[in-house]
Amino acid sequence: MSLDPPAYIHSLQNNIRARPISWEGAVRAKTITEADLKKIKAIDKVRKEQRRQVIEGDIETYTTLLLGNAESETKSIFESAAKRTDIVQYMLVLTGDLIEDIPNLVESLVNHPHPYKALLPLLKQSNNAEDPIPLLTSAVLSSLLSRALIAQPKSNSEIDDALPKLYTYISTLSNTSDSNLQDIAVQEYSALLRTTKSRKQFWQQREETLGPLMDVLRNATGGKDSDSTLYNGSSATSTRSGVTDNIKIGGGVGLQLLYHVLMAIWQLSFEGRLVGPGLDEDYDIVPLYIQLLRVSPKEKTTRLLLGTLQNLLSHNKSTLMPAALPAKLPSVLSNLKTRHFTDEDLLEDLDSLTKMMDDYTSSQTTFDEYAAEVHSGHLRWSPPHKSADFWRENAKSIIEHENGELCTKLAEILSKDWANDKQVLAIGCNDVAFLVKECPEKRQGLERMGLKVRVMALMQDENESVRWESLRAVGEWLRYSFDQGKE
Repeated sequence: MSLDPPAYIHSLQNNIRARPISWEGAVRAKTITEADLKKIKAIDKVRKEQRRQVIEGDIETYTTLLLGNAESETKSIFESAAKRTDIVQYMLVLTGDLIEDIPNLVESLVNHPHPYKALLPLLKQSNNAEDPIPLLTSAVLSSLLSRALIAQPKSNSEIDDALPKLYTYISTLSNTSDSNLQDIAVQEYSALLRTTKSRKQFWQQREETLGPLMDVLRNATGGKDSDSTLYNGSSATSTRSGVTDNIKIGGGVGLQLLYHVLMAIWQLSFEGRLVGPGLDEDYDIVPLYIQLLRVSPKEKTTRLLLGTLQNLLSHNKSTLMPAALPAKLPSVLSNLKTRHFTDEDLLEDLDSLTKMMDDYTSSQTTFDEYAAEVHSGHLRWSPPHKSADFWRENAKSIIEHENGELCTKLAEILSKDWANDKQVLAIGCNDVAFLVKECPEKRQGLERMGLKVRVMALMQDENESVRWESLRAVGEWLRYSFDQGKE
């Protein structure tokens, strides 16, 4: 799954290639040396084959030109020409071309004692996200580092220092509202996320790297929650019909940007065992991806959605599967099976996920389903919560299970503010109301766990449904206390 170069960067590079540069003036000003100019002119504006022959005939000289040489105290062209932005921009474009076209030079560059030292400072040259020099530098560094990560999989202090800094810069692009810059960011992430080392570092910096990408995906769903018509699939057919690569789906997200974001997260999901629990707890990944499956406009986006779910669920059945059932993944998979897909990887993941869900649902009882959902740390309006029959049959078992483990976990869930998902608090208060209603004799134990204090506090919450459910829970407590007082 290779990606085309970002159009914005491609246009910028072509524009810089076409600009005239006074090289002789730079020599007269002693910005660059005559020797530097000779090396540059030998490879400037010549055929690729001629350029390759020149460089491969003198690899060490061109490595020194680009990266410098500490032993001979020779500066990199980027350091010596630092005050000439036109030369720095041109050399960044030329360096990117050389990295793409001449593997022998790449090998020499990544084996340099300090391959990123001359380039990293250029990332901080401007705070303007559209400044050409940091943009072009990030393109060069992502291309060079992506190759170095594969060539040098073992611990490498130069990569260890450069990669986090590059991720931090790229995250500033993804955090803008400019879709061109966002797309550059995601494609550079994708170039880097080809090794376990780079994926683990990306995850370690997830607040800055992953957060903006998840915002793009949430926007692509139109910001709908699990009860929306979008989530229930009523708009799926019209969204899929007559699409082009320029289509804007939910939240104005372009298809190209959506595809590239899904690609980066698919790559990250190969560390499924590491990232799965956090993706569930912090980003509610399974319901989000099921929503996206409902409105996926192309086979290629559906392929990435299914592939990511397969990677995550296969390594995290106990924590992620409970989210899949109330989000109706089995019915979504069943609907996808009626469509005429041709991609073999997609079909394989679709069959694998279907079997996985069949195996899981066949082994679940209603109590198990509820317990697994509570243990996942995130509540959803799944069927047990609203079923009076469920609570009549299971309330006592829930309270007594493993010495109150489920109620302790419920109290822990209610102790969080859930600023971005208030329905979790409403559901938790609903459950407390049923527990007190069905097992009034257990009120003191539930109170000792902190449930009464918490639901009383939630009566002041800004969210109407939270206030209503908390009032109902407190009402059950007061009703039994009042009835007991009458006796």
